[in-house]
Amino acid sequence: MTDRLSARLLLAGYAQGIFPMAESRENPELHWFDPARRGIVPLENFHISRSLAKNIRRGNYSISIDRDFRGVVEGCADRDETWINGPLFDLYDELHAAGFAHSLEVWQDGALAGGIFGITLGGAFFGESMFSRRTDASKTALAYLVDRLRQGGFSLFDTQYITPHLARMGAIEIPRLEYRARLAQALHERGDFAAPETPDPQSLLQRMAQTS
Repeated sequence: MTDRLSARLLLAGYAQGIFPMAESRENPELHWFDPARRGIVPLENFHISRSLAKNIRRGNYSISIDRDFRGVVEGCADRDETWINGPLFDLYDELHAAGFAHSLEVWQDGALAGGIFGITLGGAFFGESMFSRRTDASKTALAYLVDRLRQGGFSLFDTQYITPHLARMGAIEIPRLEYRARLAQALHERGDFAAPETPDPQSLLQRMAQTS
């Protein structure tokens, strides 16, 4: 455990397949985790339900990248229990400024409705957390994120753990050794999070239908 984790050490940990979390927002200490089974989203097997597709097709939202990184992290931490503490807020801000941490935002009626953020290394995206203030906002963010990772040349979308919510959209668990093999390959690739253009709703759904 530590409360003095540097941004460089955090990235080194991700490259080795481990990640930090706090016990609570009030506890300044961070603990490294290395689960026996790791959650990932296979980028070519992402599932969009009919109801989500209907909401995406409406297009009553806008998508941005890195427009409000801190706002997304704060949204993810705004719950009764969170593993995002003060030291992690500072580390994420530092990694964002250095180009290693990114956010995808969903806006409705001029307000931040939901989003997701994570860390990038090579061709790996380490999803940290997502949140939603409007119906399907986090699911919409996830759909646009998967499309961006595909178009940007990423091969690994790590979710650390999986939830029923993620499993319904295609997330799976793989053994630690398989995860580390995929990670090693992804670290030798070059993903570009900023390069892809954000598609319109119909183009997004068409691309998803072609690869799912």
